[in-house]
Amino acid sequence: MATPDDEERALSEWSRTLAQALQILDLEVDHPRIVELAERSTYRSPHAGAISAFLVGYAAGTVTTDGREETSAAVEKAVKTVLTVIRKDEETQEEKGWTGSAQ
Repeated sequence: MATPDDEERALSEWSRTLAQALQILDLEVDHPRIVELAERSTYRSPHAGAISAFLVGYAAGTVTTDGREETSAAVEKAVKTVLTVIRKDEETQEEKGWTGSAQ
């Protein structure tokens, strides 16, 4: 049975492999934060997590940064934005309730 340590190790190895292949040499990935984002996004669609993670990376990549600290801040800002959208969308869905469901 896989443990959380095994999962983190596998994610770290995969991140390193991809970062090297993409020549992103000093990238530190906050795996728990990205996984949280992906999991929270899947209420919309099973693949919404992948799209959300991609868009966070893309948005962070469009920000001019100088060093690891600024890069991490750009990623965190994008994650917070997406989580805010998710929270608002979830609240809107809850407010609708049975309205319009013909129930």
